[in-house]
Amino acid sequence: MPRTVLYCRVSTAEQTIESQLEQAKEAGFTVDQVIEDHGVSGVTTKLSERDGGKRLFDILREGDTLLVRWIDRLGRNYDDIQSNIRHFMDQGVTIKTVINGMTFDANPKDAMSKAIRDAILSFMAALAEANAVAAKEAQAAGIKRYKEQSEANPYRGRKPVYNEDEYNAALEMKAQGIGVNEIARRLGKSKHVISRLLANPEAAYASLQNWGMVHDPKRGRMTGFAKTTRIPLNVTAPNRRAK
Repeated sequence: MPRTVLYCRVSTAEQTIESQLEQAKEAGFTVDQVIEDHGVSGVTTKLSERDGGKRLFDILREGDTLLVRWIDRLGRNYDDIQSNIRHFMDQGVTIKTVINGMTFDANPKDAMSKAIRDAILSFMAALAEANAVAAKEAQAAGIKRYKEQSEANPYRGRKPVYNEDEYNAALEMKAQGIGVNEIARRLGKSKHVISRLLANPEAAYASLQNWGMVHDPKRGRMTGFAKTTRIPLNVTAPNRRAK
């Protein structure tokens, strides 16, 4: 039996799968299945390289409908979007969008309908790539402007999820030959965080400095925290309070 599959991709905390599903329902669509990708950039990651995207290639069959908020969800650039849409339509899958209610029939009734469909798809794919590039350039320009406006308060990036004591403890444990997984367990951090810290400790410390989270030599304390805790290297509880 033909199905309507909604594909959702969210890359920020402000976006949610639930909101995209609700928008689809409000637009009058009946969704049989939802395939999703969380925390995935649509600009840098091809559809075929995303976990949810891979599933679309596996489950969609002739007669199915692939529903997306907008066609930019189906690739990272013009070529990727076009290639994926062509693939699905060649498999007999119709593409529909929540925004503007666009329909791209896998089996147009005549040559003229097919030509119009293909022309609109090409234009929309090009527009999606142009919008993505413009957004990326705007972000870069905003960061540059912020840096230029105040050298005393430079662009700091994302706030570290570790403090200076944890930073020092991680380096010391590495010097002792302790592996990343064990360091992460002892400090109560994710393996990803510890791996990035150890891969580039200079950048990790610079991030602490940018956020005022290093010891203030005049006050003898960390400026980013009210109190610090020395992390014993053989203790597994990372949130142990200093006595």
